[in-house]
Amino acid sequence: MSADHSPEAAGRKPEFITVGEGARARRIAVLRDDGLPGRAGVLWLSGFKSDMAGTKAEVLSDWAGRTGRAMTRLDYSGHGVSEGDFEEGTISAWAEEALEVFDRYCREPTVVVGSSMGGWIALLLARALKARGGVGKAGGRLAGMVLIAPAPDFTEELMWKQEFTDEIRETILREGRYSKPSDYGEPYVITRRLIEDGRDNLVLGGPIETGCPVTILQGQKDDAVPWQHALRITECLALDDMVLTLVKDGDHRLSRPQDLERLIAATAERAAAAEEN
Repeated sequence: MSADHSPEAAGRKPEFITVGEGARARRIAVLRDDGLPGRAGVLWLSGFKSDMAGTKAEVLSDWAGRTGRAMTRLDYSGHGVSEGDFEEGTISAWAEEALEVFDRYCREPTVVVGSSMGGWIALLLARALKARGGVGKAGGRLAGMVLIAPAPDFTEELMWKQEFTDEIRETILREGRYSKPSDYGEPYVITRRLIEDGRDNLVLGGPIETGCPVTILQGQKDDAVPWQHALRITECLALDDMVLTLVKDGDHRLSRPQDLERLIAATAERAAAAEEN
């Protein structure tokens, strides 16, 4: 889920904005490329401990540029080139940052593309926007979603209840943190703060209304987010126009050439539909 890239290394200079006030204020990095009038835009939401310069984000950015569509992306606090301590991060904070970026930058009908944890952040963003009619403060609206191996409620459903042993849970409660080994680089530090805050942001307990059409791309050989988790999400999205694509030989990254083509096709379909409405 981690990407060893940075926008600056790729010759891009992100803008930094402040989210939150007082002791909660943090400066996060945002990249924005404007599109042509009448075209839908894309907002990219990365996964847990990933950044905005990963393979899928770069491929989407290239496609958006070639088709005249706006592309907006951010690094959550404690991720990528944004400021902040990763261990201080929470789902609430990262969702707040995504909403702030949508409000400040997304002026056009926008397709939100969320990867792994980014799928959870996308659903929380949709919930916040729907509460105010689906419109951001800059006038943009949520016009569609593409979720890649989405992991809503992963702190509780996938980690706390399934993956963590009694010993690990006791360590988190006693010490406030646990270093979880990762196949993608350095261990992930899972904090008690993250687990408890995650419980305040659970979305799979009932119907989810995004107010827009949703596409889910899920690998059936995903060893981080089981494909059955995607089925549970579809049950909660019963009120939305929803398409689920199961990739039989797909892993969690879904970053092979054929996976990237599928991602572009799904995003292009949602963007084209948004432009027709």
